[in-house]
Amino acid sequence: MDNNLLERITHDPDICHGKPCIRGLRYPVELLLELLSSGMTIEEILADYNDLEQDDIYAALLFAARLTQVKTVHKIAS
Repeated sequence: MDNNLLERITHDPDICHGKPCIRGLRYPVELLLELLSSGMTIEEILADYNDLEQDDIYAALLFAARLTQVKTVHKIAS
């Protein structure tokens, strides 16, 4: 199931400057993560963005989780 979800994440230099987006749409993964972190529920996001699907949100979360699976983290800002 993980690979199916991650297939929803696309990278196209002509869409949102190449940022990871949902299914080639102009919804960067970071937007969905910001909406969730602001307290919006999945249902609220889906109501506001009709062309998104529940699995798109799960894909964004899985993508972010995979990005954190690193061996070390270096401080880049203070």
